[in-house]
Amino acid sequence: MREAHPIEREVGMEYYVSDADGIGGELRVEPEDFRVRELEAFDAAPVDADPGAYANLVVRATLRGWDTNDFAARLSDALGVSRERISWAGTKDKHAVTTQLFTVRGGDPDDLPDVRDADVEVVGRAGRDISFGDLAGNAFGIRVRNAQNAENVDEITEQLRAFGGVESNGNDEKGDSDDAPVVGVPNYFGQQRFGSRRPVTHVVGLHVVRGEWREAVLSYVGNPHENEPEETQEARTLVDKEAKSADPDWHRALDRMPGYLRYERSMLHGLDEDGAETADDWRHALEAVPSNLQRLFVNAAQSYVFNRILSERLRRGLPFHKPVEGDVACFADRDAPEDLFRPDTDRLQEVTDRRVDIVGKHCERGRAFVTAPLVGTETELGEGEPGEIEREILSELDLEQRDFDLPGNFESTGTRRAILVRTRMDVEKNPLNFEFSLPSGSYATAVMREYTKSGPLDL
Repeated sequence: MREAHPIEREVGMEYYVSDADGIGGELRVEPEDFRVRELEAFDAAPVDADPGAYANLVVRATLRGWDTNDFAARLSDALGVSRERISWAGTKDKHAVTTQLFTVRGGDPDDLPDVRDADVEVVGRAGRDISFGDLAGNAFGIRVRNAQNAENVDEITEQLRAFGGVESNGNDEKGDSDDAPVVGVPNYFGQQRFGSRRPVTHVVGLHVVRGEWREAVLSYVGNPHENEPEETQEARTLVDKEAKSADPDWHRALDRMPGYLRYERSMLHGLDEDGAETADDWRHALEAVPSNLQRLFVNAAQSYVFNRILSERLRRGLPFHKPVEGDVACFADRDAPEDLFRPDTDRLQEVTDRRVDIVGKHCERGRAFVTAPLVGTETELGEGEPGEIEREILSELDLEQRDFDLPGNFESTGTRRAILVRTRMDVEKNPLNFEFSLPSGSYATAVMREYTKSGPLDL
């Protein structure tokens, strides 16, 4: 185990579990270097099905260089409908070639526009919006260019295989094979959850959960980061200056904010129009952004707490591939696609002293997973040392579960999440390509960071 990159430590990812030096190299030199294909779990009726019963048009889009939110906005503009009528299962990164499903409520195939760098295929119709739960996972194909230490791939793979702890004696259907070993890494939320260049989404979320609405808005709109363009830093610096003034000029700050920072501009527009006298004024400014981004703020705070819990578990030397007394485990999803290690967090079980060994066997065979909380109003916390870690992190951050009882899209009941993600890793050496699949909600960068060890801006 070795210390992680400083930017990663800002979002709770404090360690690498592999000790070998990283291979370095460059990712995403071209969008085709990072390929993502959804493993779909969403059934669609034929396209000629009754629109009265199946109001949603289902399309599969292959996007080159598109952020999912940006593509949805472009699609809604071209169709002349609200962006809230466009839904998808998983948000994908801009610097990639991605294939994913969208639903368009009230959509008609004849109205679909031609969109630059997007291949849109009509799949059928559905009676409801697609949502996150309709995504089983993602298959990744990642090319690493100009690796300085490509010879370290095998050593890193072996260390991750040992960390993953899957039995390879033939007793389970997802153990090692001659073709590709099963590796495991901490199921960290990746840097993009918080912002790769400016990791502040969780900071905003922590303020939201504490009811600090003014601080939440200013953390997002102001608060410049050294990795941003100069004009962006200057605009955010002006926001901070106006916020300290006895008579803030939010219109001036709005004029200075670059047009491509549309969410920041939306918040500033709200402050300029409605004023900023009360906590409700600041909350309404934050609610100017789309509903999914409002939820993301709180989700990012939960993710940060989760990452901190995992890092503390690593620091204490507690296992990830099997439980200790006081853990809460979940079972594997019996309907998951073949070779996808997917947890079912609706099926939880407390690990008492009498069940440590039997649950441990299930975990080692890929049939169960140790979990940690994504804290919310209804989250079940652990006992013993795992529960001690969870409560210490919450106390340190001045958070309680009841704090997540929030208005509108900010409210969260919470859940639990597997602390280990496993995958079958297929590596081609020349050129250097990594092929693997992850369950929904897990990050390819959490795997690739172990191999490159070059920092989040290079992932």
